[in-house]
Amino acid sequence: MSTNALDIGPAGKAGRLGRSDRSALGRWFWEIDKLLLVLVAVLIAIGLIAVAAASPAAAQRYSGGSVSFAPLYYFYRQLFWIALAVPVMIAVSMLPKPTARRLSLLGAAVFIGFLFLVPFIGQEVNGAQRWIGIGITQFQPSEFLKPLFIVSIAWMLSLKEKDPSLPMVPLTGLVTGVVALLLMQQPNFGETIIFVGIWVLLLALSGAPMRFLYVLGAAGVAAIVLAYFFYPVATARIDGFLFSEGDNYQVESALRTLTAGGLFGAGPGSGTRKFSLPEPHTDYIFSVIGEEFGIIACLAIAILYMTIVARVLVRMLHEEDKFIVLAGAGLVCQFGMQALINMAVNVHIAPSKGMTLPFISYGGSSMIALSMGFGLLLAFSRRNPYLHRSPYVVTRSVKR
Repeated sequence: MSTNALDIGPAGKAGRLGRSDRSALGRWFWEIDKLLLVLVAVLIAIGLIAVAAASPAAAQRYSGGSVSFAPLYYFYRQLFWIALAVPVMIAVSMLPKPTARRLSLLGAAVFIGFLFLVPFIGQEVNGAQRWIGIGITQFQPSEFLKPLFIVSIAWMLSLKEKDPSLPMVPLTGLVTGVVALLLMQQPNFGETIIFVGIWVLLLALSGAPMRFLYVLGAAGVAAIVLAYFFYPVATARIDGFLFSEGDNYQVESALRTLTAGGLFGAGPGSGTRKFSLPEPHTDYIFSVIGEEFGIIACLAIAILYMTIVARVLVRMLHEEDKFIVLAGAGLVCQFGMQALINMAVNVHIAPSKGMTLPFISYGGSSMIALSMGFGLLLAFSRRNPYLHRSPYVVTRSVKR
């Protein structure tokens, strides 16, 4: 006698299509959150269209009139980066959860090490020293560190559930403080806020006392006030936003560009204000979308990001492993926070941050780092379909 699954109804049809395939690829296909895959594929497709629309403006700005920069130069390069990034996402999402956790811890240590090296061997771009060059290319260590940092902090905080005596809160605070100081040296005020914000979020999700969170909130406000008075980058950004000084021209130009297309846009390739934007293909690509495809398209993109965040958080409600809850929630909140900050800058309700719109903005380092982070999110949100069977699925004993 042996027990085999006899699938009836919708689940039975799925079984005949290969649910019995126990290879690594077969398990991945049935365990992965396919809706998340579809949503991120839609974002990448939108990004290609948006980069194609912004590419002529970026090429004109950075070529200085050189014929070597074709109008779709950045679009072709984005195709290349996507061809590298998508396999990275799929490969990471196929990792077993323990392996993904261990590699994240190792990777976090490596990229924190790179942050220490940035002041010595980093390359300066637009007044900021954030990149490390390797051969003909360069990468931004902080972009790759974000998802690895989140997984590492989630793991450390989850250990406290097993042994409450472990000093994980001060330890994670120390790690976050070191990262924040290294980022502020670059300077990179926007990502400093992201790292600290995610740490506080994970503390809250891990069950930290509300009194302690209130103290952290007050300390955060005090830190921003001190940064305004003693950190020149923060002073310039805040003054520019509040008093229309310094680089406020950028966000004002972005808002004018975004609203120029009205509800339905000027049409693909018909935008003209995008040629006045300083970074039309990266920081301000959301404004280019608004000009050429309309405010309706911008709202649709915002809803798409909200759907991804909500989808993951709802799945985490049914997860019992504390580490998986913290890692999944942290990764998707960082993803959503980055999107929210970029869109807020474009609509002139936040100071300029130099932060890309996930999977839509142009960028090699950003695209590969985001794919790695989303791959981790897919890996941690994978579920065994046999543990969540449909009521249509029954089993019976069958003689061989």
